[in-house]
Amino acid sequence: MPTRKPSYPINPLILNRWSPRAMSGEAISKDDLMTLFEAARWAPSSYNNQPWHFVYATRDSAQWPDLFNLLIEFNQSWCKNAAALVAIISKNDFAYNNKPSRTHSFDTGSAWENLCLQATHMNLIAHGMEGFDYDKAKQNLSIPDGYTVEAMCAIGKPGKKEDLPVDLQKREELSDRKPITEFVYLGKFVKKLK
Repeated sequence: MPTRKPSYPINPLILNRWSPRAMSGEAISKDDLMTLFEAARWAPSSYNNQPWHFVYATRDSAQWPDLFNLLIEFNQSWCKNAAALVAIISKNDFAYNNKPSRTHSFDTGSAWENLCLQATHMNLIAHGMEGFDYDKAKQNLSIPDGYTVEAMCAIGKPGKKEDLPVDLQKREELSDRKPITEFVYLGKFVKKLK
């Protein structure tokens, strides 16, 4: 497998994190799953609000269909081999004053990233996705008003890309990123770095 090359030195854990879809179908332990949520727990958030919430199901549980059936057919084709599915949710208001939090999604994204990095460290896959029915998720998972369904993720042990549908096998490779000169600006949005 090719390796990524950063333009500046960064932690290898960050550099080597990626989102494969090939999962083995093996179960992961509850302790391993809780370790991922523990990593999410320590993410930064505005006013230490910690707006993130996770609804999960393991493949062998009675709750699995509740999450699996939210996915579009494309995602079902590979998520069937995940050990767990997780709905990622954020609380829209601050807990301390019940006023709107502008950063609830941003902060929940930080928790998701912590979960991803911990999964990488543990040689697990954590693959985020938006290909599911958001409205149905809110209803079927009993998510109250005042909360936003942000995304879902599939978690599992690495599998063989040959076990994926043929069209997905070609996409099962490390991807590169835009150079920082395309998204970092000096002083104003119009002055990109050179």
